[in-house]
Order: sequence, then C-alpha cells, then structure tokens
Amino acid sequence: MPKSTAVILLNWNTPEHTTQCINSLKQHCDETLFDIIVADNGSTDNSIATLKKAFPDAIFIDNKENLGFAEGNNRALTYSLTNGYTYSLLLNTDTLVDEDILTKLTAHLNKYRNAAAVQPAIYWMHNKAAIWNGEGSFKKISGSVTSATNVPNANQTFSRVDWVTGCCMLLRNDALLKSGLFNKLFFLYYEDVDLSLRLREAGFELHYLPSSKMYHEAGVSAKVSAPKKEGFLSPVIHYYTSRNRIWILRRYGNALFFPVYAIRFGLYYAAVLAYFKIRGRGQKATQLIKGIKEGISTPKRLIWPDKYL
Repeated sequence: MPKSTAVILLNWNTPEHTTQCINSLKQHCDETLFDIIVADNGSTDNSIATLKKAFPDAIFIDNKENLGFAEGNNRALTYSLTNGYTYSLLLNTDTLVDEDILTKLTAHLNKYRNAAAVQPAIYWMHNKAAIWNGEGSFKKISGSVTSATNVPNANQTFSRVDWVTGCCMLLRNDALLKSGLFNKLFFLYYEDVDLSLRLREAGFELHYLPSSKMYHEAGVSAKVSAPKKEGFLSPVIHYYTSRNRIWILRRYGNALFFPVYAIRFGLYYAAVLAYFKIRGRGQKATQLIKGIKEGISTPKRLIWPDKYL
C-alpha cells in the first residue's frame, strides 16, 4: 500500500534548493504520510545523481528534457495517479517549511470532501512576515488574476478561492481524474490558474488555509545567471506570461468585457514595450510581442483539446 500523499518536486538545475526543500520536509513533516517524487526536467548539472545520493529512498522520474512546469509535473502526477496515492502535493523546489504542513493540508481535504485542492499561506523567504501568495482571485470584469498579500490573523479559517498556486497545492487525485492534468501547452505560468478553473468547472471547490504556512524564494528558475543588458529575468518569461494570460481571458473571461480587457491590457503592454525600448531590451520586447500575437491568434480548439473541455 502506498502512503497517502505523493510530494512532487520538479527540479531543473536547482539541486541545492531541492535538497534544502526535502530536508525541511523530512525535519518537520510526518514521513509516514508521504513519498517524495523528484521529476527532473533535463538538468545539465548532474542533478539526478546528486539528489539520488542524498535521498536514495526518493522516487525519481527523468524527463530527459525541459518539458516546462506543466508537463514536467504531469509526468509525476501520472505516477501518483497510477500508483494509488490519494493526494499529490506540488511543491516548488525553492521553498522551505518549518511546520508539518502536510498533516494540516491532508486533514483539511479529508474533512472537506468537495474541495479538490488546498494551498497554505505562502510567505517570502527573505521576509517571513510578508505574504507572497494568499487568496487567489479571478475578476471577470477587469480580467485580473491576483493573489492577496494581506497577512492572515490568528482567527482566520479557510476561505474558498478562485485559484490555487502551483508553488504549493495539495490536490485530490480523484478530482484530477475528472478535470484532467495541467495543460502542457501552457508550459510555464498560468497553468495553475487554468487547472484551478477547470477543477471548479468540474464542480469542485478550491480552498486557502492560512493557518498552514511555508516560505518561498520565488523565481529561482526564471533568473539568468548574471546581470545582462536584458536584466535579471529571462526574456522568454515575457512570452509565456503575456500569451498565457490572454489564453486565460479568452476561455474564462466574460465576452461582454472583452473591450475592457483590450483597453486595460493594451495600455499595460504598450507601457511595458515602451520601457523595454527605452532600456534597450530588444529581446524582451520581441518575446512580449510574440506572446501577445500567439495569445490572440491561437485557435481555442488547439489550446484546449476535447480532454480539457
């Protein structure tokens, strides 16, 4: 019999962060509840050998190439589903815990059977008094996809939210069988929003449990190795964020408010492009324009085949 939960870590050239994350889980969480699955996205720094030596009892999936956050995690989720785990905990490698979040999160899903997923309060690693990601909301009038940053009070219980973050989400595997896994075409960014909204379409709730907490460094895999003319973040990030945000609006937004989206985001992207031009960041401008074009022009039937509808 497997343990109840598969803890899934997607590694891409971050063995030090992955090691620290696993060590914090082993130190603070009840190991009788979970197995650790490390999916490696084609790392080129000998990550798998390093991590296997440190954690010989972990389960390793070698994806051979960088499949992105969506499909990279899907490979591990498929393992979790086919091997009889009840829950899957997706966890970014650049995170740490200092309490038994797994016991709290699984107890919550055990109690609320109509909840497909739950996330804890996620604080910044560098400022453990400030929230990085809290209650996720999607406003159909404005098209905003946001997460609250207010620090919860001691009496705050769980809340129902529009989406939960892939940084840390405990998923009910039975619910994934109804919604499908991440849409691999998203590759990176907003894939968690898409999955969340599909879970809600399938009739499930999503919960935020602020009494459970963890810490996130944020953006480790998105940073370039050294400061360059284009800045610290990889230019391709602007391609995925712009394209995928538009895809979310096209499927889950309200058509009555499409003119609002066009004006709001048109002005925003125009300002970002102007900034890139002024700073001489041509690669970022190119990637942003490419993302906007594909976000608008890609047919919906190609983004969401029948299995996601």
